[in-house]
Amino acid sequence: MQAARDIFAVKGPALSTEEVARAAGVGIGTVFRHFPSKEKLLEALYHERLDHTAERARAAARAPDPGVALFDFLTETVLDSSTKIALADALADAGIDVRSGAGTRAHDLTDALTVLLTRAQRAGAARADIGAPELAAVLYGASRAAAFAVSEEVRSRTVRVILDGLRPPSRRAGARR
Repeated sequence: MQAARDIFAVKGPALSTEEVARAAGVGIGTVFRHFPSKEKLLEALYHERLDHTAERARAAARAPDPGVALFDFLTETVLDSSTKIALADALADAGIDVRSGAGTRAHDLTDALTVLLTRAQRAGAARADIGAPELAAVLYGASRAAAFAVSEEVRSRTVRVILDGLRPPSRRAGARR
């Protein structure tokens, strides 16, 4: 998996199973025993990203300041979403529905987001009229929007604008107190 992650980081979905085998120091048969197709390898990478994101959300939910934890997690996740987007797009191009294939991983991530969001709402740092489905939709949309930014400055500002909508009106940037 580490070899596949490294190659994907450089080549994206154009990686080949032969390259992964070479980088891992194993024969192609070994790769195919674990991943019968390139798409299965990409799917495993995608699922690994979901697991990692859920674990990060669970860790953020244990942070002492729920509001800071929520917005730091969301910002980091959006700014680091290009790999996940590339994996999801490659799988969609191959006819694989990543949403239906995510199974318990998607539920784990939703559960972790729910805890993180609920803590921030109780602390008054996140608006009370949303739940995990809205948060996931904002996360997805912000990730796609960030991918279209023409520079790091525009990307960071775009993410801040989008995520600011998750704050209660009194806590939004520029709000009068």
